[in-house]
Order: sequence, then C-alpha cells, then structure tokens
Amino acid sequence: MGSSALAAQGAETHRLVMSLDEDSLLLPYRLRAGQPAPGHELGGWYSTDAFAPGSQFGQWMSALARFHATTGDVPTRAKVRRLVRGFAVTIDAKGSFYERNRFPCYTYDKLVGGLLDAARLCGDEAALPTLARATSAALPHLPPHVMPRNEHHHLDEFGFYSWDESYTLPENQFLAWRATGERRHLELARRMLYEKFFGALARGENALPGKHAYSHVNALSSAVQAYLTQGDPMYLEAAQRGFDLITAQSYATGGWGPAEHFIVPGSGALGAGLEKEHDSFETPCGAYAHFKLTRYLLRITRDSRYGDSMERVMYNTVLGALPIRPDGRAFYFSDYSGRARKGFHKHRWPCCSGTLPMIAADYAISTCFTDRQGIFVNLYVPAAVNWLQDGQRCNLTIATDYPYEPLVVLTLQLPEAKTFALNVRIPAWSEGAVLRVNGRRDSSPEPGTFATMRREWRSGDRIELELPLSRDLESIDAQHPNLVALRSGPLVLMRVLDDTAPSPIPRQSLLAARRDPAGAHAWEVPTEGRPVTLKAFADIGSERYRAYQAVLPS
Repeated sequence: MGSSALAAQGAETHRLVMSLDEDSLLLPYRLRAGQPAPGHELGGWYSTDAFAPGSQFGQWMSALARFHATTGDVPTRAKVRRLVRGFAVTIDAKGSFYERNRFPCYTYDKLVGGLLDAARLCGDEAALPTLARATSAALPHLPPHVMPRNEHHHLDEFGFYSWDESYTLPENQFLAWRATGERRHLELARRMLYEKFFGALARGENALPGKHAYSHVNALSSAVQAYLTQGDPMYLEAAQRGFDLITAQSYATGGWGPAEHFIVPGSGALGAGLEKEHDSFETPCGAYAHFKLTRYLLRITRDSRYGDSMERVMYNTVLGALPIRPDGRAFYFSDYSGRARKGFHKHRWPCCSGTLPMIAADYAISTCFTDRQGIFVNLYVPAAVNWLQDGQRCNLTIATDYPYEPLVVLTLQLPEAKTFALNVRIPAWSEGAVLRVNGRRDSSPEPGTFATMRREWRSGDRIELELPLSRDLESIDAQHPNLVALRSGPLVLMRVLDDTAPSPIPRQSLLAARRDPAGAHAWEVPTEGRPVTLKAFADIGSERYRAYQAVLPS
C-alpha cells in the first residue's frame, strides 16, 4: 500500500500487535492449563477470568501473519512462530481452557483462523499439527448442534452457550478441511451450519431483525464457504439476499445494526434511534465482517455493487476508528446521533481490538484481485500491486487523492508486452466517468459495472480514470425525510459542531458546500451566520460532529 490513510492505519495496528508482550498474550491459556504463567494480565475482556479470556489471541496471530504476507517483515513472521509454539504447549487433552468459558466456539474459531494463517502465510510447519491438537481439545466443549444467540440468559449461565456464536464456525472449518483433509473439520462445519437462518434468507424471508448484527454477517461468510465447498446454490442465495437486507437497513455510511442488532427495514427505527442511540455501528467488527462478505461475493459474481458497498463502509466507518491504545482502550461504536463524539469502549481489549488489526491487514487483498484473464481494480487507494499474469510478474501502481479528488492514475510495469484484461470498478453514483489510455479517451464507462479493457499492454502504459464526485442527499429513512446525509462521491460529509445549537440548513445550501480552498479535507456551507464546516469521518478528531443534518422541508 502506498502513502494513504489505509497504509497509516495498517502500520499503526501492526506496531501495536507487535508490541504486545507474548507472555501476557499466553497467560490466560497457561493459567487455565495449570502451568507457570510469567507476564501480566492484559486486563479487560482478555484476562483469565474475564468476559472473554484470551479471545483475541487467534485474531492477533492472523493479523500478524497477514501483515507478514504483505510486508515481508521477518520479525513479524518470527513472532507468529513463537506464538504458535507458545500456544501449543498450553493445550491439554481435556481442554482445560474451555471449562467454564462462555465463548468456546468464538475463541476456538479465532484460533483456527490464526493457525491456518500461520501455516499458509508464514510457512509455519508447527501450525497445522497444533491445529489438530487444539481441535481435539475444543471438540468436547462445543455444543452438539448450532445454537442461536440468546442474550437474555445471565452472563454466568455458561451451560447454555447463550452468548456464544456457534453459527460462525463453518467458514474456518471448511477452510481447515481443505487445508488438512481432516474429515472432522468438514463434519463440524456441516453440524454448525445455521440451516434455519440460511433457508429463510434463501426463500426471501427477512430473518435479520432482532439478531446480533456483527456475528450474523459473519455467519453469511459461512454460507459462502458452504456454497464454495458443497456447491449448493441455496447458500450463495442466502448470502446475497442477506447482503441485500443489510443494505436496505443501512445508514448512509454503510454501517448497520444500531445497538448491535438488526432492525426492520422501512420501520423508521434508524431515524427514531438517532435521538437516544449512541451505539450506532459496531465499527471495526462490523466493517471486518462486511469486508469479508463483500469480498467473497465480489470474487464469485464480479458484481461491482459489492465493491461499492465495501468502499462506502471503508471511508465512512473503519478509517475513522481511533487507534487502539497500548493499554487496550479501543474504538468500538460509531455514533451517528445529533451531537456525537468519538471515544473508546468502557472495557479494555474488547472484540474490536481483534478485528481492527485484521481488517487493516486485509486492505491489500481488498484493493485488487485477479483471475486467469487479468486483474480487477476494486479500491482506488495509493498502492503498488504485484501479480502473476501467465506466469510472469507484473506490476500496477495506483496514484490518487481519491475520494477527495476525482482522478485515479494507473501505471503498468510489465516484463514484456502482454495481452490481458484490466477491469476497473465504476461506482454506481459516478455518472459521467471517463477512461483514458495514454492520454486518449477510451470510453465513457457505465456506472455500476467493472469497465473491461482487454488489449495488448506495454510497460509504461498509463490509464486515467476520472470519477466525478457528484453530490446528493440521502434521507435516513422514509419516516424522517428531512434528516439527511450529504454524500460527495463515496464520502459522507459530517457537520462539525460548535457550542451553538445546530440549525436546519436549506437543501440547496448543503449541496453547494465548497471544498476548503487551502486544500484541507474540509468543506464549508455558506450560511447567513457563521459558515458550517463539514468533514469526512476519517478526518474528524476530538470535535463533536453530526452525521445527519436537519434540512428545511422542501
């Protein structure tokens, strides 16, 4: 990745996870196995007898393996290998770690992902044997079948798996089966498929309202892996229809699930909730799940709307997350209420401290993807992309200040002239987009598609894509037509608040917001009094802000 907000967030989270003391990371596993445990408790959710002991260990291992894959950093690979070996020693045959643990499925699932990534991305020969032992230890402590989440049970009632997320297990179990050939992974994946949930979605029923939002979007990734492994189109249908139902109840930012739960689309609950609800979107966790699902669906269908959705969530939610602090304070919720301010979760090391490093490590694989015919450019961020085309190493650089500026420049570096398809995503909102190749207009591509240019390419070829950053207003829902978000291209521009009560703004004044002439990432709305300042979520710091603006009735 080049010099960009994505690269900065990636480097920041990479440093944070590298700095975590390894004895402290292993301490909950050692103590629960009755072993000597040097180091100190990290505190918060992670501690040995806390809400979710050791639950982020697998995610941090995954993030480090993925950072190694994208950066080639040798110390990162070495840390992954030490963590695998340190964890392996804590595994006992009776699975002591899972006794009186309210999240056996959740924690085991993250460990599976981390060990698979250690094997695949770091070449760690100990990772898959450790996975086999970890699976033997965990299996007796997993429920006999998939179980819905029941948050009405008291947190101390461990026996009901009431807060656990067994329905997210199949994704990594299908991947583990393909990596190891061990049939028990396939059997566990099938045992935990949430057939009632997936079947309802595939039939066109809305099975989302009232369900825990983040974990059920993760479950849709399990449906995709069921489709890829078993070939049953019902699972792909469930994932696609689930995505459609999510977007139908999303905020303009692409976020969803106020107070961590899905609502009924069209009910007016989004607009009504802004008056009292500050927990609007579980940001790192939700964005991570959203990226994973849209990346799967994008690669299967080549439908650019999944890339559009990923882009909207990236710029308007997770890129604005506050960095994780070394003491475990982590950004959790985006707040879209009338007078919001960014802050940290009340508990240290919550689940979002595991998913923020994961999504930051995955920006690289979300930017571009390939098939036998060529390369697809999905996200327009400064980057240097390497791939193999017909067995030869090729390079594509992306230079841009998008989405603040409309121009994206792609430059190819090739070992020799090669014929392949270069596909660039044309967002659905970008009416009037223009493509030029080596200074000559190539086409006026159709919004909502991937524009395909198949030709013989030569080293130094330059492709320019101009995406007019059109403005529009999006009401939060039909019941609140005068509560709107201003969008500029994929960005939602939010109002920076001062000490005065914000007054309604005429619609046309909002649409006429001007970019700060000094080149800062800010806009101004001319008003009769003091100008109103607007910023994207990623550019808002400690100031108060408002995501939706009250406008005067039309």
